[in-house]
Amino acid sequence: MTTASPPPTRPRPGAVGANGNGPVHRLWRDPLAWSLATLLALAWGMPALEPLFAAAFPTLDRPMYEQDSFVALLGAHLLLVAASGTLAALLGVAAGIGVTRPAGREFRPLVETCVAIGQTVPPVAVLALAVPLIGFGPEPALLALTLYSLLPIVRGTVAGIESVPASVQDAATGMGLSRWQRLRLVELPLAAPVLLAGLRSAVVINIGTAAVASTVGARSLGSPIIIGLSGFNTAYVLQGALVLAALAISTDQAFGRLTSHLGRWRPPG
Repeated sequence: MTTASPPPTRPRPGAVGANGNGPVHRLWRDPLAWSLATLLALAWGMPALEPLFAAAFPTLDRPMYEQDSFVALLGAHLLLVAASGTLAALLGVAAGIGVTRPAGREFRPLVETCVAIGQTVPPVAVLALAVPLIGFGPEPALLALTLYSLLPIVRGTVAGIESVPASVQDAATGMGLSRWQRLRLVELPLAAPVLLAGLRSAVVINIGTAAVASTVGARSLGSPIIIGLSGFNTAYVLQGALVLAALAISTDQAFGRLTSHLGRWRPPG
């Protein structure tokens, strides 16, 4: 006589299975989570590292940057990068769409030349030219960062729209879609991963470039770097660079995650 085997037990929702694929385990292995945790730990916990910097730089009287909190500098830096990135995205995507339309194709060489010049001119030179006109503060930095961001966004927009197969566009036209509907419902969604790659490059580059904004009186993570360089304080430079690098890595990984999701997305039906 055989005994019935007990029914298999189902794992609890959220529990870690034998293959270790639970949400907590996935979060533990997530590089984006680690980079964000490192960024927050550096921004909030930098004062706790003062004994470490004092031991590493014993000749410095003030090894810890104390003119401003790194949390406040991080917030100001993010605001500056977000504002310049949003403005550059609006201008760059509009320009990229314009030169891919039949009425704007003849202006494509001119637009590409102009945005290339914007990235060729160093941001420091743009700041030097803008300060006499609009004064010190975040405004000249916003102008310089916006001009510096246009090239990868315009190129990403143009490349993304041109990558849409002609058969897809013909099918959309055959369905009776207008040019605006075809752009909004077909071309831009399919071009989004390539367009986002251009925006990703622009934002990550701007995170590092925005450090020069401190030279014209704007608050940013470049403040300890600039003060450290002018005062021969390597500890200040290292502290600002650590937070800046953690921010750039976190932002790059976040854009990578978003691009991956867009690449897997498929329209319903």
